[in-house]
Amino acid sequence: MTSEPSLWKLWWVTTRPKTLFAALVPVAMGGAMALVHAPLHLPVFLATLGVALSIQIGTNFCNDVFDRKQGADTEKRQGPLRGLHSGRISPRAMMMATILTFSLAAFLSATLFLRGGMPVFWLAFVSILCGVFYTAGRFSLAYTGLADVFVVVFFGPVAVAGTYFLQLPGVGWPPPEVYVAGLGPGLIATALLSVNNLRDVDEDRGTGKKTLAVRFGRSFSRWEYRLCMLAALVVPGVAALVSGRGWGGLSVLILLPWILKAVHRVETGTTGAELNPALGITGLTLLRYGLLFSLTWPLGS
Repeated sequence: MTSEPSLWKLWWVTTRPKTLFAALVPVAMGGAMALVHAPLHLPVFLATLGVALSIQIGTNFCNDVFDRKQGADTEKRQGPLRGLHSGRISPRAMMMATILTFSLAAFLSATLFLRGGMPVFWLAFVSILCGVFYTAGRFSLAYTGLADVFVVVFFGPVAVAGTYFLQLPGVGWPPPEVYVAGLGPGLIATALLSVNNLRDVDEDRGTGKKTLAVRFGRSFSRWEYRLCMLAALVVPGVAALVSGRGWGGLSVLILLPWILKAVHRVETGTTGAELNPALGITGLTLLRYGLLFSLTWPLGS
């Protein structure tokens, strides 16, 4: 007989910790790319991390609220036990947590506005808005299949370039290699989403949630995962060619064995029990990717 998780652990699981690297990694990479030109501004960097994490967690909380409301989160779900699904956290409490988390993101963004001006305001506004409408309503990003585009853009080039801009506000818009490098974490974050959609395809189809897995089938999701993971390995090399430096970023190539292992799990898994570990492997790969790139890019010549 297994005991129920504590309420604190339940809240922690509801943040979807395996996905939080999608918020942390692009900020770390943007800071590392800016470090080539100037020392890291630590308070700004930490505030940027706070904004990214708050938006990610707020989006995850909001996802629970509206998936439950719209019938997409049922007793048949194959993912880990979370707040509303457990019955121990009320919809009102989850909505309040959503509002508080997005409010924290807005507050931290206001402090960054003093450094970056109107671009920071609009970036924060659009990011929070997309976080809310990721699942809110039948025409939301997740319910129309547009979530994949949102993830690759906002958890990739937007987050990396936004961090770079905040570190070097007097320099102007980031150079092309920053946007190119940002595709790496964006692609791996999209791979995370594709595993989630593959796992939940039957439930989503029954509730009208038209993810790309529902629209195009399981084979498409497996191909999407494979292409996103392998393309992410190529991205630092392209960024190095564009910049004429940064060859240290090629250190991410040592992740190929882990990526092939993850691809194999996704290609052979069908049930939640088989695919849930792939989420953990993919999240850990994203963390390793971000660490390797961030530690070695500034060393490139």
